[in-house]
Amino acid sequence: MATHETHYTLPLPEFDRPVKLLIVVAPYYKDIADNMVAGARAIAAQCGAEVDLVEVPGALEVPTAIAMAERQAKYDGYVALGCVIRGETTHYDTVCNDSSRAISLLGLQGACIGNGILTVENRTQAEVRADPAGQNKGGGAAAAALHLIALSRKWAGQTKGIGFRA
Repeated sequence: MATHETHYTLPLPEFDRPVKLLIVVAPYYKDIADNMVAGARAIAAQCGAEVDLVEVPGALEVPTAIAMAERQAKYDGYVALGCVIRGETTHYDTVCNDSSRAISLLGLQGACIGNGILTVENRTQAEVRADPAGQNKGGGAAAAALHLIALSRKWAGQTKGIGFRA
């Protein structure tokens, strides 16, 4: 079982200037979402990041809100949070696949996003993953966004030109 595996976690990055994060959460399962937000806020605080929070109706709206903020607001990165629990229909597959794909596409366009949208079989799995004292997937998503922000700042201003070396 995965509970007996050991995973390596990168140390949190350090920043020489302030970081502004936007947490976008779908609170469909409010208790799960609240735990994930608490975990994300705690990790952000460890890096001194300023955090704003917005709620959207569901997991499918999370990437849309991030895309809007990326175009219209001033954030260094984003934390996508929510929970999708498998039901009796194929709607689960659509929500999981489409929200994940949209977040990935935003990331490939340069947005620094930590994806913490849980995709689980049942409520018990969600509770374990959302618990800040447990698997802390909200905190993990915040850490992922912070690491991407650090990389983005490291490489800012560097250009490759058009394929010719000077």
